[in-house]
Amino acid sequence: MVLLAATQIAFAVGVFVLLFAAYLVWSILRLPAGSAKMQEIAAAIREGAGAYLMRQYTTLIPFVIVLAGLIWFLVGSPTAIAFVGGVICSTLAGYIGMTISVRANVRTAQAAFGGIGPALKTASRGGAVTGMALTGLGLIGVSTVYYFTQDLGALVGFGFGASLISLFARVGGGIYTKAADVGADLVGKLEKGIPEDDPRNPAVIADNVGDNVGDCAGMAADLFESYVVTVIAAMLLGAAISPWLVALPLVIAAIGALAGMFGVFFITLKHGTNVMGALYKGVYATAAFALVGLWSIPMGLELYLASAVGVLATVAIFYITEYYTGKQFAPVQEIASASKTGAATNLIAGLAVGLESTALPLLLIVAAIAISFKLGGVYGIAVAAASMLSLTGIVITLDAYGPITDNAGGIAQMSKAPEKVRKVTDALDSVGNTTKATTKGFAIAGAALGALALFAAFAEATHLTTVNLLSPAVVIGLFIGAALPFVFSSFIMRAVGRAAFEIVEEVRRQFREIKGIMKGTAKPDYAKAVDISTRAALRELMVPGALAVVTPLLVGLLFGAQALAGLLAGSIATGFLMALFMSTSGGAWDNAKKLIEDGKWGGKGSDAHKAAVVGDTVGDPFKDSAGPSLNALIKVLNTVSLVFASAVLVYALNLL
Repeated sequence: MVLLAATQIAFAVGVFVLLFAAYLVWSILRLPAGSAKMQEIAAAIREGAGAYLMRQYTTLIPFVIVLAGLIWFLVGSPTAIAFVGGVICSTLAGYIGMTISVRANVRTAQAAFGGIGPALKTASRGGAVTGMALTGLGLIGVSTVYYFTQDLGALVGFGFGASLISLFARVGGGIYTKAADVGADLVGKLEKGIPEDDPRNPAVIADNVGDNVGDCAGMAADLFESYVVTVIAAMLLGAAISPWLVALPLVIAAIGALAGMFGVFFITLKHGTNVMGALYKGVYATAAFALVGLWSIPMGLELYLASAVGVLATVAIFYITEYYTGKQFAPVQEIASASKTGAATNLIAGLAVGLESTALPLLLIVAAIAISFKLGGVYGIAVAAASMLSLTGIVITLDAYGPITDNAGGIAQMSKAPEKVRKVTDALDSVGNTTKATTKGFAIAGAALGALALFAAFAEATHLTTVNLLSPAVVIGLFIGAALPFVFSSFIMRAVGRAAFEIVEEVRRQFREIKGIMKGTAKPDYAKAVDISTRAALRELMVPGALAVVTPLLVGLLFGAQALAGLLAGSIATGFLMALFMSTSGGAWDNAKKLIEDGKWGGKGSDAHKAAVVGDTVGDPFKDSAGPSLNALIKVLNTVSLVFASAVLVYALNLL
């Protein structure tokens, strides 16, 4: 009874949060959308983003059908149906967020005519639609599946569906956005010396489209998956203890969703220009509401403290990531200073910062694991992870704010808005770079904690109490798992490189053959660059996706559950660290370039600036393609293993 009541509460909260998202959509769409020129540019971005997502989802349909059939045959129909439900909910989360993002961008640009306060409110409310849609759909999806099936195995299928879409959205969106961005920068900034978002650049619309399909739709699918699979893993671990502890993660998620909803109203800026401070007010308010709400749940002091560990870890990871990626701190300033002697020293400094940046988040996660385990055992770790991910709504609000302000700046630039408007959008966009970096830090830390909870659930499903490192099968799995993030990242980096090459060649061709582009008397063919990015992203999707799904199945079926446990352990450790290294170094390179553009060491057009543009270009696929995709990889590996755990036990050949 208690578990069914919890599902009803979670469902009701999910509906309430979705209604709040609908209110935000209404409040944004009633705002003025700017001049005819601004609306024309926004329409091109909107059409490109919508077309890409539809082609991506269409491309994935056969893959989803094959996997659903395999699950139906090997595991059962409830899990297969729930798997399709997870695919649909994850798809909706990304699509809803991106749909409002490409409408909030032009309204943010128009609001910038009235100053930084109205523009911040518009952009943050636009981002909040993604956050609220994600948490609302997550609560509705998990509660509905359990209510009708009362089968935790079916919930694992739902989580796997979400994981699969997360992986493809992250990989495809990441390849798209960085191919366009790198292509636009290499020719526009370095070869032609024109500014970012210049309408003369043939790749400028593709670049702005990429911000939405990568940082909005991709991130939404990523954190939707983290959100639901962490709750599901905690429910699985609670099943061995009591019905109330199965229900508890759902209640924690519902409280966090409500806290995020209230936190949105605290993102305001009435005086001054401290945009980051205004955004952080929303995070602090959400954390405070969550802590108060969690205290009201009858779960005992130990589990409450474990949940508080997860909430406080969220705040801490924001500070750590901001330190390594914010323009006002030493790491970014060191990279910018190194640019004075060329691209090589800029790259060396950025790599060093990225490598160093893994230490503090790792220690934070280690401390969170140790404290929460001491308080509540393995279930305590799951509660900490669920509490951390319960704040996903406000985190996604800050993340989706980034592409909205980035697009707003592009629209202001391309529509030749007054300088005062561009100054407002530049200020918002500069902070957006840091928020995108900090939210990636949250996503990575959440993925690590969520994967640990999934790993524990896999161990229970396969009756493993220890993983013996002296076993050859375990060592084989460990090495394969440790290597997977490297091989996976290689595929994505090369995909971005190949796609960027095509964009560069196309942009060069247009500058060469379409006379009058540089003088502004001829219009570039924006659609061509959009089409190249779209085709390249979809072409490169399948190999990384197949690698993530097939590898754990092969290892498990050939060498058994112990080897598969080794694979999961290896992939979590190296995937977590690689994701931190790549995401943080990329964010630091980006803001080092922007620091120079603010006037440091010669400013725009200087040799230091050209070196920083090279560093930023290298960092683009680090921070927006390969790095974030590793979150999805480690969770897909764990959910695949959990879904097919029973098949591994029955059909494994156990060759060693």
